[in-house]
Amino acid sequence: MMTPPRRHRRSPWLSRWQPLLAAGLASAMVSCAASDTPDEAVPPEAPAIADTAQQEQELLTWTLGAKYDATQANIDFRVFSSRATRIEVWIYKTPLGAQEVLKYVMVKDTATNIWSKSVSVATLKNATNNITGPVYYGYRAWGPNWPYDAAWTKANNTVGFISDVDAQGNRFNPNKLLWDPYALELSHDPVNALSTSQDATVFASGPLHRYKDSGARAPKGIVLPPDATATGTKPTRAFKDDVVYEVHLRGLTKQDTGSGLDANCLGTYKTAGQKAAALAALGVTAVEFLPLHETDNDNNDYVPTGQSPSTTGDNYWGYMNLSYFAPDRRYACDKSAGGPTREFKAMVKAFHDAGIKVLVDVVYNHTGEGGAWISGNSSTYNVMTYRGLDNPTYYSLTADKQFNWDNTGVGGNFNTFNPTAQNVILHSLSYWKDTLGVDGFRFDLASVLGNTVEHGGFNYDRDNAGTALNKIVTLLDPRPDAGGAGTDFIAEPWAIGGNSYQVGNFPAKWKEWNGIFRDTFRKDQNQMGGEAVTPGQLATRFTGSSDLYGDDGRKPGASVNFMVAHDGMTLKDLYSCNSKNNNQAWPYGPSDGGEDSNHSWDQGGVATAQRQAARNGIAFMMLSAGVPMMTGGDEFLRSQNCNNNVYNLDSNQNWLNYSWSTDQSNFRAFTQGLIAFRKAHPALRPANFYSGSDTNGNVMEQHRWFKPDGTVPNAAYFDDAGNHALAYRIDATEFSGETVGAIYVAYNGWSGNVTFTLPWPGTGRKWYRVTDTCSWIESRGASQVLLNPGTADDMGGENATYGLCGRGTLVLVAK
Repeated sequence: MMTPPRRHRRSPWLSRWQPLLAAGLASAMVSCAASDTPDEAVPPEAPAIADTAQQEQELLTWTLGAKYDATQANIDFRVFSSRATRIEVWIYKTPLGAQEVLKYVMVKDTATNIWSKSVSVATLKNATNNITGPVYYGYRAWGPNWPYDAAWTKANNTVGFISDVDAQGNRFNPNKLLWDPYALELSHDPVNALSTSQDATVFASGPLHRYKDSGARAPKGIVLPPDATATGTKPTRAFKDDVVYEVHLRGLTKQDTGSGLDANCLGTYKTAGQKAAALAALGVTAVEFLPLHETDNDNNDYVPTGQSPSTTGDNYWGYMNLSYFAPDRRYACDKSAGGPTREFKAMVKAFHDAGIKVLVDVVYNHTGEGGAWISGNSSTYNVMTYRGLDNPTYYSLTADKQFNWDNTGVGGNFNTFNPTAQNVILHSLSYWKDTLGVDGFRFDLASVLGNTVEHGGFNYDRDNAGTALNKIVTLLDPRPDAGGAGTDFIAEPWAIGGNSYQVGNFPAKWKEWNGIFRDTFRKDQNQMGGEAVTPGQLATRFTGSSDLYGDDGRKPGASVNFMVAHDGMTLKDLYSCNSKNNNQAWPYGPSDGGEDSNHSWDQGGVATAQRQAARNGIAFMMLSAGVPMMTGGDEFLRSQNCNNNVYNLDSNQNWLNYSWSTDQSNFRAFTQGLIAFRKAHPALRPANFYSGSDTNGNVMEQHRWFKPDGTVPNAAYFDDAGNHALAYRIDATEFSGETVGAIYVAYNGWSGNVTFTLPWPGTGRKWYRVTDTCSWIESRGASQVLLNPGTADDMGGENATYGLCGRGTLVLVAK
């Protein structure tokens, strides 16, 4: 079994100074108001660890964050902390480089651990304060390791300090302005490409940095008024009928200059929406974007004097998220306050109008706040948001609470078993699906969401009702298998270490990336003789992986079938590279990390064989039960020059390039045709596992296996890794809406030609060729998949033979 490929996802601005890693999150709800007097001396309540009342509140509504009241005469600020002894909200007129205009002491509700303050808009706009534009804000917090002292000021900022971290894991530091975990937009990145200062140490604790004030530099929350931008009508299509297109939002259009897109907005939500018609024409029904939550990636544009781009920002993929509510500002053409939110919603509407679902990759297992700056040193961490508000609530810590517990490979786990932290996940998902219009989510390292240990360990438990994993599908609205209103929830079913590799072991209503589908077909194509793959294993993957999903009542639609994903080689490189090549010069590298075991092979360096192998890769996905997922650009053989970990390459060689060669155009035509064939035939998209579809040679109703000689294989054939050819016939008359009598698929995994004897096509019918992936296809241009084959592709009836080339796939229909 292939080790799940990992990406090295360092936070770009951290890695320039210290290897800041990852973790975290924040949470909760309810309301409370107080007077409008700045710096009022309200004595804080004693810290309350228990949050029972918080847990009992309605999970899917919340009042946290900064919101205008119904009259828009006041702004209500609310933030959760069970351990703080004092919190102040600081208000700014401008987001970067300026000092605060006002500050207020917040009041704690001891029943809910919500700190709140209501501020008059008239006060903010009066002649003294003169805040006529957006309202920017952040929090400063004190707690047990740094108790409040009235003598503390920004100029006298050592007052009250006891330790950077105490025995309970608290990391309060009033010198660090904290952004609101529930902010609907953030003003800028911590390290901003537009800033003259690139110093990220102002966000850190520890003896060298704890007294540095981050207020002028820190990102601020932006108070947004209600927005009425429409998101269109959500598709209600069953997930089993989707064709998923995974792509980086910026990379989708950044260099698409020939498609009539807004040339001033390439690489943004706006032009992504303008690409909807082209994706619909390809056959895509669901676009899955890499993370769109705010992340520190503006710095990717920053090139220090005398240095090359390869030395700059390394957060292109965006897996180091800073806020779970804010759409990433960098991806907006309109970057004004509220602009990213409006533009995102308009993009969603454009996709919905084209009948395409919008899925978003979400990263609730860790955050971009980072881990220890220095391995083994517990004092120096970023204090930016969650950590400075309630570190042990939002992060999973070691038993001594001095370090982060890490199953992510990037610094530490978000504390997903804590009810308050879980609320952040639930509220974020609710906001993105209900307000921003998103149709579904792919969960990065989703095993972390099944963790049942808050501190001092990790244990995945599929059946524990208290995990975030189960609360998501019980408290939100999973889409029914048959389609309808609801949300598609898709897991990356692994993490790092412990019992975190859980392919096939997620709760009901979850869909999963099927890494075993990927590995099985890769090995059979590229490592024959080196890896033992039996016909039975191929058969199980072709028919929806019932061994993984049928045992717990899930259906074939739970299996997301993919050959490659963003995390690894492209489809072309899988069949053109013998190993990864990540240590290249910009713009193809350098990139560190990356999986060593890729099951790749260059097909002997023969270009026609490489294209044929890639056609097989597309065919495996489109002809299998389950849900096919391709990665953006694979339809036209995009290459990353054998780099299998391009997390850091915000370059023109990592963006999709629409200047295609003839071979690329032809391959796209093949992909488009095979998608259309899949969509035209319900028999390829079964709601249930094919009846009688086993590997023991039993007679089947809907589906039957064949050896090349036309006989039905027995168990010995299926179990013999020395056999490399297999065929199957689907009785299409068993499926409503079908237009053919049967579908026949043959796969020859041998290197030489194999003759297949065709089975019975049905009374009065003959077999007609739809496609095969062999060399004859090279001369056919765009006619590589025949949706309505004619006389020229009449292959005969029962017992007719077809010579299929080595490593080829054949598709016939009976009519």
